[in-house]
Amino acid sequence: MTEPSEPTEPLPTVRLRVPTEEDAYAWHRVFDDPDVMEFHGGKPAELSVYEELTARQRRHDAERGFCFWTMLDEDDEVIGFTGAQPWPHETLGPVGEIEIGWRLGRAHWGRGYATAAARTSRGEVRAAGVERIVAMVNSRNERSIAVTRRLGMELATTYPIPSTGDTAHCFRLTL
Repeated sequence: MTEPSEPTEPLPTVRLRVPTEEDAYAWHRVFDDPDVMEFHGGKPAELSVYEELTARQRRHDAERGFCFWTMLDEDDEVIGFTGAQPWPHETLGPVGEIEIGWRLGRAHWGRGYATAAARTSRGEVRAAGVERIVAMVNSRNERSIAVTRRLGMELATTYPIPSTGDTAHCFRLTL
């Protein structure tokens, strides 16, 4: 297992909270950018997608003690989400696994927020009794691949992405 690399500079302060109903609007606003959505369907999602997603995450937190939490910066501004959930697909990918993930608004890229928040998430998921996590990342998404490496994850397998013809890398980490 690869040991997580420690940052050479201090990571920013990030606070996580269970998503509120209002966070659906914040996520919709923060992710309304083709660059952010490049590996998530290619275009901004409708508000209803985030309403369903935040509701599902509240259920996950109540039932499992973890979810995709809303990520807040030092000024308590919503900048994205991070956390973990059961892999949401029943017929493709790492069925039955717990997926760690993150999505960050474009204005906040390159500052260490995703790594800081994902490390906190990794600890919370471990504390909830999860023994292993996966991260599914498009093979072209170099930024997210770098975060998996900083978490100490290793490439375990690949899966085709039928809708785009791309490949997804499945990274794993025993907690």
